[in-house]
Amino acid sequence: MRTVNANDIIKNIKEMCIEANLELSPDMKRNLAHAKETETGALGVKILNQLEENMEIARTESIPICQDTGMAVVFFSIGQEVHVEGMGITDAINEGVRQGYVEGYLRKSVVRDPIDRVNTKDNTPAVIHYDIVPGDQITITVAPKGFGSENMSRVFMLKPADGLDGVKASVLQAVKDAGPNACPPMVVGVGMGGTFEKCAFLAKKALSRNTEEHSPIPYVAQLEEDLLNEINQLGIGPGGLGGKSTALAVNVETYPTHIAGLPLAINICCHVNRHVTRTI
Repeated sequence: MRTVNANDIIKNIKEMCIEANLELSPDMKRNLAHAKETETGALGVKILNQLEENMEIARTESIPICQDTGMAVVFFSIGQEVHVEGMGITDAINEGVRQGYVEGYLRKSVVRDPIDRVNTKDNTPAVIHYDIVPGDQITITVAPKGFGSENMSRVFMLKPADGLDGVKASVLQAVKDAGPNACPPMVVGVGMGGTFEKCAFLAKKALSRNTEEHSPIPYVAQLEEDLLNEINQLGIGPGGLGGKSTALAVNVETYPTHIAGLPLAINICCHVNRHVTRTI
């Protein structure tokens, strides 16, 4: 049994919240550079140049890439041979988020209740997804999610007979409906299978996967490629002002499901697809 002090969790999550908001992952930077090279619309190229300039300013001046520093989503994978001492795990995660947003001068966007709308003033609580795995390590992914794109997400409870054609049509409809509101170029996370809530989790988790890596399942990898091509033919373009760079990537995750259903979720993220992963 390995013992981990809660302070190690707090420290890492604090740093990850700040890091994720100040600099995009290398794959996302390369995706934006590629979009700029392949974009044919003059206005689209101009917008992509501005996005790259904005990223460089954020990096050099240590300020957030986007003013919406998101609601903190934390994927917490803990080995079953790990014992955490000093504080409850959930409390430690939220303390790390609190310190990261307060000490990192990140915008606090969380309200304590969906109706009374009183700000918690420290961006807690986080949305936490736990996974218990073999071993003695903890792997943490912090993925701040802005709500311009989050509000454009959809869940479809398709029939099995709808098949891949129904999946493609639903994803394309969700992207069309999002239009400029999701701050394209976007990354599209898709979850298929499970239940109503499981497919939504899969779609969210898909956004944290390296966008340069396709699914290991052949038909899913092909679906990712087909959807990206079809989305980029919609003409929405950077900033929603036209062009071929509507999406930078499509990541699809799947899970077994019931014989009577085909749950499908689409979780859209803007070009500021933020996620940082560490193992402790």
